[in-house]
Amino acid sequence: QVQLVESGGGWVQPGGSLRLSCVASGFTFSRYAMRWYRQAPGKERELVAQITGGGVTIRYTDSVRGRFTISRDNAKNTVYLDMNSLKPDATAVYYCNRPLLGEPGDWGQGTQVTVSS
Repeated sequence: QVQLVESGGGWVQPGGSLRLSCVASGFTFSRYAMRWYRQAPGKERELVAQITGGGVTIRYTDSVRGRFTISRDNAKNTVYLDMNSLKPDATAVYYCNRPLLGEPGDWGQGTQVTVSS
């Protein structure tokens, strides 16, 4: 079955950096786009970034563009989210997602990111 396992979350001070990883299994990873979502306390889950199967097309939500980088290593079945210049409003649970037919499909368990001083 499909499994998505995130790691790399934690606490960081404003201005700091974190790298999130998501290891996928149970499907042919390189054939699928992958996404990172986040859900802050009291807010709806939002799409942060997306990368196509070959890594050619990448999209970001406006609030993270220029500070976050999504990438993937298809040999390792892993998608990454590098987060720089973190702000307190980045505090959220971050989820790895495999979209199906353009809609959110399979989810990981999430990893907590806390940005505070």
